[in-house]
Amino acid sequence: MKTVAPIALIDRVATAPISWGVCEVPGWGYQLPVDRVLAEMSAAGFTHTELGSYGYLPTEPADLQGILDSNGLSLLGGFVPLVLHDPSRAGPAREAARRWARLIAGGGGRFFVTCAVSHTDDWRQEPLGDAGWAVLCAALADIDDIAESYGLQQVFHSHYGSLVETDAELERVLAGSEVSLVLDTAHITIGGTDVVELLDRYAPRVGLVHLKDLEPSLAARLRAGELSLMQAVQRGLFPPLGRGGVPIAEIVTRLEESGRDLWYVLEQDAAIAEGDLSAVAGLRRNADLSLEFLRSLVPAGAGSGATHNNHRFPEG
Repeated sequence: MKTVAPIALIDRVATAPISWGVCEVPGWGYQLPVDRVLAEMSAAGFTHTELGSYGYLPTEPADLQGILDSNGLSLLGGFVPLVLHDPSRAGPAREAARRWARLIAGGGGRFFVTCAVSHTDDWRQEPLGDAGWAVLCAALADIDDIAESYGLQQVFHSHYGSLVETDAELERVLAGSEVSLVLDTAHITIGGTDVVELLDRYAPRVGLVHLKDLEPSLAARLRAGELSLMQAVQRGLFPPLGRGGVPIAEIVTRLEESGRDLWYVLEQDAAIAEGDLSAVAGLRRNADLSLEFLRSLVPAGAGSGATHNNHRFPEG
């Protein structure tokens, strides 16, 4: 039986347009041009990226693959905001899911990253009753079927400002469905969840990891309503890895010791004020610092090979 060598940690680190200020949240500041963002990703050493907001990158699979190929990049997946709690909008949600799935799969990606939102054009955290939770969890099973029909793995992303933000809300999804989890180390922390304790209970449910650190004082002001998410981000809510309050090294070491060759997406949510192009240089610097931090980690059981992954997907 042929043994597959583990893939080095750093060769399983992707990025996303949000690290360059390109975000799915409506009204999210200045959006850098595609060519510049992809060139900077490649120059930083990334080989994979997520999609970003629908329409930022080409929406025809062949065109998407072409622009990524020209920058030495491959697609890992896409973040998909969907309205899943309202039965009257189930049809449009499934239609949107199929549109996204076609693009992600056609572009060569693997992960369908679902985020449950109140409205596609106006995210608000809205409390759900038991009936709403039942509808949402049932809808996740439907999205699983759609994703699988395109050869994709659905992973669920709790997120500040979405319908699943707090620890209690995340628990409703995990207890009420079988969906795999995106472990977003900062957004989960903002919601009041201890990430290490979450791994004690749900480590096998983790299908993808979004890595970001968190500045505790800004997170407290965000939770208190003193700052909006974009204001907090612009002030440094998500510092380079290892420079905030999230135990990134402990989390990564724990995940690597599982031997699963999980994929990590380096996400340092950024928001660029209109005309403030001086902030752009800082985005690349933060990415470099975070990659340097990850290279310093040599967790037990982690892949240690130095060979580049050549865009192949490890088995998660």
